[in-house]
Amino acid sequence: MVEKIQIMTDSGSDIPRVYEQKHGIRILAFPITVGDRGFYDRDMTDAEYYKLILDSVKSADFPLTSQVTVNRFIDVYNEYYTVGITDLIYVSIADLGSATFANAYMAREQFFEENPQARETYRIHIIDSGNYTGVYGWPVIQAAIKAEKGVPAADIIDYVTDWCKHAEVNFGCFTLDFVKRSGRVSTAAAFVGEMLGLRPIIRIRQAVSTTTAKVRGDRSVVPKIVDVTAERIIPGTPYVLIAGNDKAAEDELAKLITKRLGYPPEMVFYVGAAVAANVGPCVVGTIFKARPGV
Repeated sequence: MVEKIQIMTDSGSDIPRVYEQKHGIRILAFPITVGDRGFYDRDMTDAEYYKLILDSVKSADFPLTSQVTVNRFIDVYNEYYTVGITDLIYVSIADLGSATFANAYMAREQFFEENPQARETYRIHIIDSGNYTGVYGWPVIQAAIKAEKGVPAADIIDYVTDWCKHAEVNFGCFTLDFVKRSGRVSTAAAFVGEMLGLRPIIRIRQAVSTTTAKVRGDRSVVPKIVDVTAERIIPGTPYVLIAGNDKAAEDELAKLITKRLGYPPEMVFYVGAAVAANVGPCVVGTIFKARPGV
């Protein structure tokens, strides 16, 4: 049977719209609530969302994100079954960070219970990325390109799984307002950090978040990220950047990391609702596949 593959992810992947449209990637958007107002991630531009979240810091109406529901997944599963897709590959935001992954699984079970005949011709593959933003956005884009080239579904799944297992993001925050509010660090620790001008360098790998370093002052953030990246990346492998609303920091990181590694980043992922709600839009970092044993 000839495979007909569809690549799908959620909006926590922060995939730029141009790649979503060019490669036919299906992106399920997270619902967002601000006070009594509800909308979906990607309904507004990054700049509009950054303004919204910055304005919310001093108010009670802080943006809250919700998971993609079971019913939403069932609707999409039915949609692709109807049009003859043989392999639907869904790459999810970290299971430990959202109920979305579990909902995708429950929806798959319910779908096949209601459509037992589909088991013979329709496969729904669900991959836990174990991470956020471009850590899984990047391999999803590559997966879509591979599907366009006729690469078998099994090989695409192996590629995405391997990348997500070994990839990590290392980023710096220029304010602790959001990590303090989200509970990522204690209020006391955040207060002390602000008083001393400390900025955390945070690493997320396989859903585990750790503060790997603290640097003094905003000017030390980017050089430290460059050092960490150079120490950990598999030499010569592709890497991407994450950024928010600090264009100067983004440009500095692109310049320094290109000089240090000898080749430029593939692209930039601008953090969306899932990440910005926890660390804020004032963020910059690198995403890459780490060397074994580091």
